Amino acid sequence: MIFSEKLQLLRKNKGYTQEELAQRLNVSRQAVAKWEAGHVYPDIMNLIQISNLMNVTVDYLVKDQECSVKPISTEFNDIDEIIDFRLEANMNTYAAFMNETDSTRLDSHDFRYARDPFVYHDTYVGAEQFAGQEAIWKNGKSVYAMNYIGRVLGEKFSGNFHKEALRKADHQMPYRGPEYYQSGEYVYKSKVSGDFSWFQGYEEIYWMNEKVYECYFHGGLMY
Repeated sequence: MIFSEKLQLLRKNKGYTQEELAQRLNVSRQAVAKWEAGHVYPDIMNLIQISNLMNVTVDYLVKDQECSVKPISTEFNDIDEIIDFRLEANMNTYAAFMNETDSTRLDSHDFRYARDPFVYHDTYVGAEQFAGQEAIWKNGKSVYAMNYIGRVLGEKFSGNFHKEALRKADHQMPYRGPEYYQSGEYVYKSKVSGDFSWFQGYEEIYWMNEKVYECYFHGGLMY
């Protein structure tokens, strides 16, 4: 997603017209229209103003999706296969209310999905504050793992929206959810540095302008 597309999504999420956004930034409506059309780019001061107003980082605004995540290493020839299975497992476990299994630890919540030669297992403890790990095995050998810890920050948090956002993960952003997803009054955002072989990330959910959830995660390949 490029800057012009992000600006349109963020503006509409706030419920601003181009004229209203222009007024808040003290620029002309024509300037906003040119930004959203991709004809010109705002200067650094305007980027900072937009960042503060929309509650996103300048990095998020200026980095295209293809640039925000480093290209996946080609050292491992089965990375695509592992990613495909991780996305498949995501659509068949926690995010889809499916395949919950017996606890593997005291008071843990566990999900398991298998398709030969792969097995996926996700286990976490806690509720409004939680921590867990998901892992993938191929032919009985661990090949991928990701740890996460998060918390609910506001009473307007929706677990159903969170799962909906997680189901939007794709091959470009296979770690948790997509870079940006909106449904009604809720917005999900995810930022990642690194690639699938070694990465760190942060996801958050907003209800209107209020942050109601956050989660840190990191993981990589077990080769």
